Amino acid sequence: MSIKTILGRSLISPADFSVDELELLFKLCSRIITEDSYLRESCRGKILASLFFEPSTRTRLSFEAAMLRLGGSCIGFAEPGSSSASKGESLADTITVVSSYSDVIVMRNPKEGAALLASQYSRVPVINAGDGGHHHPTQTLTDLVTIKQLRGGFDNLTVGFCGDLKFGRTVHSLAASLSRYPNIRMIFISPDELKAPSYITNDILKKNNIEYIETDRLEKVIGDLDVLYMTRVQRERFLNEEEYLRLKDSYILTPDKMKKAKEEMIVLHPLPRVNEIDIEVDADPRAAYFKQAEYGMYIRMALIAAIAGVAGC
Repeated sequence: MSIKTILGRSLISPADFSVDELELLFKLCSRIITEDSYLRESCRGKILASLFFEPSTRTRLSFEAAMLRLGGSCIGFAEPGSSSASKGESLADTITVVSSYSDVIVMRNPKEGAALLASQYSRVPVINAGDGGHHHPTQTLTDLVTIKQLRGGFDNLTVGFCGDLKFGRTVHSLAASLSRYPNIRMIFISPDELKAPSYITNDILKKNNIEYIETDRLEKVIGDLDVLYMTRVQRERFLNEEEYLRLKDSYILTPDKMKKAKEEMIVLHPLPRVNEIDIEVDADPRAAYFKQAEYGMYIRMALIAAIAGVAGC
C-alpha cells in the first residue's frame, strides 16, 4: 500500500483511514520529525483555508504552522464573527466559495455533522478539526503518533483514561481507534456521573473483545498503566456540589500519585488543562503532554502533504 491512497481524501472521522494507512502516515510523520528539511517547501503554491467557527489555540495554530512549514499559505478566520456566517450565510455556501480559493479546508464547527456536510459541498478535501461532541480526528492522530513515538507501538498496552469520560470526544475517538489494535487493555477512571458511554464500552469494546475495567480511583490503578490519558473533571456536570468536592481531588494527578506509576509510563492530555495535572508533574520525564502538542504539528504536516499529494509522498 502507498501513501498515495490518501491523496485527495477528506478526513471526517478517525475511522476514515485504515490501520495500514495510519501506519504510512506515522512513518511519514516520523521522517518529518527526524529530518528537519524533509518536505519543507513541498506545498509552495498551495493554500490551506482555516475555518474556525469556535475558539481554538493548538489545533488552529498547529495546522497553520504545519502548512507554513510545508511552504504553503493560509487563509481563513479564527471565529465566526469575522465571517459571513454572522450575516446568516449557510455553511454550504461558505464552503462552496472557500473551496474555490484553496487546496485544502480545515474546519472546526460546534455542530455535529458539520464537517461531513462541508465535505459534500467542497471541491477540495476537508479535514475535520472538531465538530461539536462528535469527532476530532487529528487530535486522535496526535494521540496515536505520540504513543507510537514514545512507546514504540500499540500492542500489549494498558491505557488509562481519567476524568470526564462521558462528554470527552477525544477519549471516545482514541478508545475507538485503539480498539483496532491487538492486545490492548483499557482502564476507565471517573466518577459515576462521568463514566464512558455505553456506545464505547458495549458497542465497541465488548463487541471487539477488548478487555476493560472501570474504577472511580486513579491511585488504585495507576501502577498498572503504560499510558495515562488525563482530562478535566468538570464541576458543571455535577448536580450535587458536595459530591463534586468529595471526588475532585481523586482526579488530580500529583507527584505523589506519580510515585506509584511505572518508570516508562507516559502521561498524555489533549489540553488545555485547568487543575487536573499539578504543575509539579511537568518536570517528570513521563509527562508527555507538551511533546504531544508538538507532535500534533508534525502529524498535521504529514496529513496535509499526503492529502495534497506533494512530491516526496
